[in-house]
Amino acid sequence: EAVRLKERFGGRVTVITMGPPQAMDALREAISYGADVAVLCQDRGFAGADTLATSYVLWKALVRLNEEEPVDIMLCGRQALDGDTGQVPPGVATRMDWPQLTSVLKIDEIELGRFVVVERLVEGGREIVRSRLPAVLTCTRDINIPRYATFPNMVRAARYKPVVWDKAALGIGDEDPNIGLRGSPTIVSKVWAPPPRQRSTIRRVDGSDAGRAAEELADILLGLKVRA
Repeated sequence: EAVRLKERFGGRVTVITMGPPQAMDALREAISYGADVAVLCQDRGFAGADTLATSYVLWKALVRLNEEEPVDIMLCGRQALDGDTGQVPPGVATRMDWPQLTSVLKIDEIELGRFVVVERLVEGGREIVRSRLPAVLTCTRDINIPRYATFPNMVRAARYKPVVWDKAALGIGDEDPNIGLRGSPTIVSKVWAPPPRQRSTIRRVDGSDAGRAAEELADILLGLKVRA
């Protein structure tokens, strides 16, 4: 979606993530789709971060990026596949003191430097919201149909070396209490798979005699300890 906006209004698309060296592959994939710059926030001190500590590092990255070249809009996914919390983008928006628009389905209108109008998913329907810019938007998977990477972009992505920002590059001190495990008030104590579902048993009650059918059904429910 960011590349589509660039094609309509010009500008530059920078992709930022925090993670281990393996995240380079995802950044190169973004380059193959048309992004201009890819930045990996990587440092041993970032390890073990929860959503609060992650939003702190990405906020620092956005501050640096905004100082180098003013940012008009920040597009994020709705939530990560692992934690599924959706807390990091709002955390970045809060630290930047920018408006946040969540669960965006469509960008209806945008005037860079001034405002954006979006259609967002809410419980029970949709709503159209107008916000000042810059702002943070979290987008649903339905915001567009992903395009195929072009061959020239694939070649460029294969040769591209993402920019790496460590603590020093982001102005974060070694003893900063807001990063990694030190900056994470929550921890994952246990992860386990749900128990397998039991196979259902179908019982048929003869309905020719309503009274007897009711008694039989009541006996079944009592046996299952179902409360009315």
